[in-house]
Amino acid sequence: MARNIVLILGHPSENSFCKALLEAYQNGAERAGANCRIIIISKLNFDVNLTDGYRTGEAKQLEDDLLTAQQLIKWADHVVMAYPNWWGFMPAVTKGFIDRIFLPGFAFKHHSGKLFPEKLLRGKSIRLLVTMDTPKWWFYLIYRASQYQILKDIVFGYVGFDPIRFSTFGFMRKSTEKQRTNWLSQVEKLGQQFK
Repeated sequence: MARNIVLILGHPSENSFCKALLEAYQNGAERAGANCRIIIISKLNFDVNLTDGYRTGEAKQLEDDLLTAQQLIKWADHVVMAYPNWWGFMPAVTKGFIDRIFLPGFAFKHHSGKLFPEKLLRGKSIRLLVTMDTPKWWFYLIYRASQYQILKDIVFGYVGFDPIRFSTFGFMRKSTEKQRTNWLSQVEKLGQQFK
C-alpha cells in the first residue's frame, strides 16, 4: 500500500537548501511508491497571527489555503517539514502556520474531566529537516537541542505525531559542495524508507 506524504517547505525562500532537501526526500519517496503533495508556506495566503487565541470560544476563521493544508495533513500518513533554524527556532511564517492550523477540533480535543487532550493527529509520523548556521556539536552540546525538545513534547507530540524524527544540517555557511551533496543523498535514502 502506497504511503501518503506531505512535504512542507518552511523556508520563506524557495531558492534555499531546505527546498533541495525536500526535493531529495520526494525523489526517494516517490521512487519507493509514495504519493507526495507539497505545501510551500510562503505561497499561502493567510494571516500568521492567531490574534485572540482561543479566548473568543472559536478560532479565527481559516483562509482557504489553510483549510487545504489541513486536508492534506489529514490525508497524509507522514509529514516532512524543512526549515532553517533562525534565532533558535523556525521562521515566524512557519510558526504562524502551525499556530493557525493546529487548532482544537483538528489537531487536538479537550474533554471535560481529562487533564490531557485527545490527540487527533495520532497515527501520523513526522520528519523535520533543519538547516542552521550553528555547528551541529554546538547545537546539541551547548544548546542541548532545546528546540527539538519543545517540538517533540509541546507541539507535534501534543497532537499525536509519533515517531517524531529530526535531521540537522549545519554549519551551512561553511559547508562544502561535497557535504551538501552527501546530505541530499542521506535525505533521499530517508525518503526511500519513509522515515
